[in-house]
Amino acid sequence: MNAVSRSGPSIRFRGRSFMAMTLVADVPLQPWLADFDIWLERSPGFFTGRTVVLDMAGTATSKAEVERWIGELATRGVRLVGLEGVKPSMIDASMPPVLRGGRDATLVIPEEPVAVAEPPRKSVEPTDPVNMLVEQRVRSGQSIVCLEGDVTVVGSVGAGAEIIAGGSIHVYGTLAGRAIAGATYGSRAQIFCTKMEAELIAVDGTYRTAEDIDGALRGRAVRVWTENDTLRLAAL
Repeated sequence: MNAVSRSGPSIRFRGRSFMAMTLVADVPLQPWLADFDIWLERSPGFFTGRTVVLDMAGTATSKAEVERWIGELATRGVRLVGLEGVKPSMIDASMPPVLRGGRDATLVIPEEPVAVAEPPRKSVEPTDPVNMLVEQRVRSGQSIVCLEGDVTVVGSVGAGAEIIAGGSIHVYGTLAGRAIAGATYGSRAQIFCTKMEAELIAVDGTYRTAEDIDGALRGRAVRVWTENDTLRLAAL
């Protein structure tokens, strides 16, 4: 009897990197939470849609303590995707996993209120975009977030600043910080700037850092978009 082989279902796996913000835990917990609450009042919506990891190196001594930190942050709208500096014995299947191998990146926390659009109230398909116009320079440490539409900056975006848009990003000036487009509208989004000096650019989760941007595009007007899951850049 001839053997008959059957091919199983085709399962696709794709490697992809994502940017994550790491919160560094400090003790005692209550004073840290008090400062954190003040900061959240000053920058509402800052953690909306962000990938957040909690670094508890030197502070986690028990599973109960880890659970308390996770719970306190959850009540403040911060959803953790991972933990650092925690022993595997301190977590269970209901908690975020322990992550290793992260690479540090520069992040400056804003000292002043930042312009933030209200996040969508319902998890539904996007309807008409609500766009944001910023008519001034975005300084280092500021984060502009508009998940409901495009962000247009009439001015420069300084190094250490960040723009996150549900749609496209338009910068009529130097883009020296980070520009993350397509958080809501995906591959339909694009990035435009009159002078490319970015630390990081991303559209629909696909990104390039400064080291990966063609030097010939530095200092020039540039368009950024995705095509076949690949980030494309072209001079204008």
